Amino acid sequence: MSASVDAALPHVVIIEPGRQERNYWGDLWRYRELFRVLAWRDLAVRYKQTAIGLAWALVRPFLTMLVFTVIFGRIARLPTEGDAPYALMVFAGMLPWTFFSTGLAEASNSLINNANLISKVYFPRLIVPTATLVVAFVDFLVSFAIMIAMMAWYRFVPDWRILFLPVFVALAFLASIGPALWITALNVKYRDFRYVIPFMVQFGLYVSPVGFSSSVVPQGWRLLYSLNPVVGVIDGFRWCLLGGRSELYLPGLAVSVGVTAFFLWFGVRRFRKTEKSFADLI
Repeated sequence: MSASVDAALPHVVIIEPGRQERNYWGDLWRYRELFRVLAWRDLAVRYKQTAIGLAWALVRPFLTMLVFTVIFGRIARLPTEGDAPYALMVFAGMLPWTFFSTGLAEASNSLINNANLISKVYFPRLIVPTATLVVAFVDFLVSFAIMIAMMAWYRFVPDWRILFLPVFVALAFLASIGPALWITALNVKYRDFRYVIPFMVQFGLYVSPVGFSSSVVPQGWRLLYSLNPVVGVIDGFRWCLLGGRSELYLPGLAVSVGVTAFFLWFGVRRFRKTEKSFADLI
């Protein structure tokens, strides 16, 4: 009799004081199906009823690359990474930047966009902003296809450093989710942040080494410049994709990794601290 009851009720939720806190991280795994549903929904909604659909992920970074190549490469005549074509250097920087900025923008507004769901049922709210990063990752994969085509056009073959690219993709994910969780929590309470986020993303595009090499930054300022966590990610992408033409500034990378780790810790901490009030504020 006991075995039949256990088979009929494979998962029993016990409601008791403090249980939610103790089992929060385990609940993230138990609600993995919800993560898949939200990620697929966000992906479908993003390109629903658009004229060219997924091609937007191709058009935006490609046009930005053309503008930066003309302005910084042809007009300003800034140096490239070694002898790599300037367009390749720019697009290698566009890949992590697009991933970072799209993930930050989408995740920051995710709780507001899912207000009805959050106010009705319990689940770990951390699932919502994390699921939106799937959209950014799909955009990244589409843009990476352009990178492969451009490398074929320029007959540019990467070396063994390409094997480290997944490491920097993971670093780009962490650099995005940390600030996104913090801004998401603030956005629930202070709706003004919905107007601040686009400005931050636009401003970050020009202060990050997307359209130029970070080697143009004076040596005495490079460590300070690396406090921008995206700097280490972009330099890492170029090091992986451009091979020996690009040098990896290890002290700056260490600083960027440290800042990324801090924002990840701080973002999760602030998100968890304010999570209980989301249903009331939203």
